[in-house]
Amino acid sequence: MNLLFIGDTNRVVSETPMNDASTRSHCIFIIQIEATKAGSDVKTVSRLHLVDLSGSERIGKTGVDGILQKEARYINLSLHFLEHVIICLNKKAKGEDVHIPYRDSLMTMVLRDSLGGNCKTRMIATVSAEEPNIDESISTCRFAQRVALIKNEVTKNEAVDPALIIDRLKKENAELRAELALLKGGSKRIYNVRLISR
Repeated sequence: MNLLFIGDTNRVVSETPMNDASTRSHCIFIIQIEATKAGSDVKTVSRLHLVDLSGSERIGKTGVDGILQKEARYINLSLHFLEHVIICLNKKAKGEDVHIPYRDSLMTMVLRDSLGGNCKTRMIATVSAEEPNIDESISTCRFAQRVALIKNEVTKNEAVDPALIIDRLKKENAELRAELALLKGGSKRIYNVRLISR
């Protein structure tokens, strides 16, 4: 929660004609969970990507200029790259042989596992019911519809962890050395007892 708070406070928010507190950047919060059963060398890994996309208001409609206009261009460009990846994933799901352009932006590279990888993808879209925002709301709904068409085959992320094997072997080695030392020490004591008894 501390890291989430730090990330949220570092996020730039500005006032625009369409929004009093418009976020000027996307926010991605990644949680990775690793689990291992006692005595097992197999590690199960789960990763959760929580993504808050920045608002995608049309530049002409917002009437912003200067830095805000430049930020809006970059926001819309990154959303365009994300949408392009989603369209290609939908084509691939239909059997078409297409290249998925994950490398077009940093965001699509980071979200690669959450879009077309071994995952489940969910999207929550917020829209405005006011008449001046109908075009943006329809555009958002179309984007959400494309995300809903993504099909992934989900399997359990299990892998043998070399670090666990090394730790187990080191522990076994230490136990065997201790047992060997005990046997060596014990045999000397028995030999000494026999000498005294003679």
